[in-house]
Amino acid sequence: MGKRETLNKNLKPGWVWAIAFGSSIGWGAFILPADWIGQSGPMGAIIGMLLGALVMIIIAVSYGVLIKKHPVSGGEYAYAFISAGKYWAFITGWFLSLGYICIVALNASAFSLLLKYLFPGFMKYIYLYEIAGWEVFLPEVVISSIAILFFAFLNIKGSGISGRLQYIFSILLIVGVAIMGTYTFIYADMPISNMKPMFVENQSILTSIIVILAIAPWAYVGFDNVPQAAEEFKFSPQKAFGLIVMSLIASGLVYATMIGVTSWTYASDKVLDSSNLWLTGDIINSSFGLIGVIILALAISMGIFTGLNGFFHSSSRLLFAMSRAKAIPSMFSDLHPVHKTPYKSIWFIAVLTLPSVWFGREALLWIVDMSSTGVSVAYFFTCFTSYKLLAWSKNNHGLDVEPVKKGIAFVGSIFSIGFLMLLLVPGSPAQLQLPSIIALFVWIVLGFVFLMIMFKNYKEYSEDDLKYFILGQEKENV
Repeated sequence: MGKRETLNKNLKPGWVWAIAFGSSIGWGAFILPADWIGQSGPMGAIIGMLLGALVMIIIAVSYGVLIKKHPVSGGEYAYAFISAGKYWAFITGWFLSLGYICIVALNASAFSLLLKYLFPGFMKYIYLYEIAGWEVFLPEVVISSIAILFFAFLNIKGSGISGRLQYIFSILLIVGVAIMGTYTFIYADMPISNMKPMFVENQSILTSIIVILAIAPWAYVGFDNVPQAAEEFKFSPQKAFGLIVMSLIASGLVYATMIGVTSWTYASDKVLDSSNLWLTGDIINSSFGLIGVIILALAISMGIFTGLNGFFHSSSRLLFAMSRAKAIPSMFSDLHPVHKTPYKSIWFIAVLTLPSVWFGREALLWIVDMSSTGVSVAYFFTCFTSYKLLAWSKNNHGLDVEPVKKGIAFVGSIFSIGFLMLLLVPGSPAQLQLPSIIALFVWIVLGFVFLMIMFKNYKEYSEDDLKYFILGQEKENV
């Protein structure tokens, strides 16, 4: 059948926590609070985000179960194979790989967006064209391209280097957010009063919360990078669940703090013009001055860098696992002769995302919105697989937590279906817009075509063969 390639085990617990946390916190935590407040009010946005973290922790219980049982690269691709077979596994991997790769591109463009705010003269130096209302300038194309190439090179050098930097970036991000949150709360005359109205008027409190809760799969996507790194753990897989929970709690607090910074610093009738490019940035600038802007710029840069680094890692490991399972060409599972990383997968991601920086940010947002469906499908198969593997009762002594986990896995499956319905059912608060629906349809068609191309090779392997390639389970005569 061929050799099953494996990855080096060199990731420490703190680095894995940083992969989950840093990937969950990107540009959105700093750029979008004003939009969320406009949709739900300050308290509606904060409650929605914190409830989203709680729901993700419920889903994460299933991740903890499966990482412990199957600490292999591939994550949700492997889990879908266990519960639903190789074709559903392909579908899950196909959608998830798109989501991960798009987030690499979006984080690269977010760095240019930050510089566009800080240095508008330079970033608008050479106008190129306009796509979907977004003006594209040469500096943003060049800078985003450099960021992609740098993190591709960093990931090829090995998980040890990228993991250590991910941890440093994450700590700097948390320190920056803590400073901004503490200073603006003390600076404000009446921070709680300034947040009024707490919810959007002429809209129910429940609707306000659901609107934000619906984006939880997008807001917290990144904690699910942990199973992609499981094969490289330099520690027991039993620790994975605790690391995921700590990352989600930290992520929820960062989101809540930045919403607070945007709403409690000034009274709502005195807030700066929300038509500005970046309301949160304007508030920090006017209240904290240049030092605050520097801290904010550092925090958002760390969020962008952790997103780039984390999703380069996870997307390359997903492609590696699918290639090892014969679902995509074998080149994606080739390992670097020195660093033992899937370097061809990493370069493929870089080459695929480099042209995206020419498309403009609005076009990228359509694709990322669409990719939330893939993340929800991945969450569902993780919870469903965990539910199938766990028992309602076990004959052992002491407290039996397996039935509890099975019940939680069932609830996680329902939540995952609910997220899909919020995205796809017409009239729902979080329904995908037409451009995102078109992008979803195109990706489905491309996936079908790709599966047909690989079908002859993929179907040749038996379930036992694929258990060996995907899960590392030996069989007789392997």
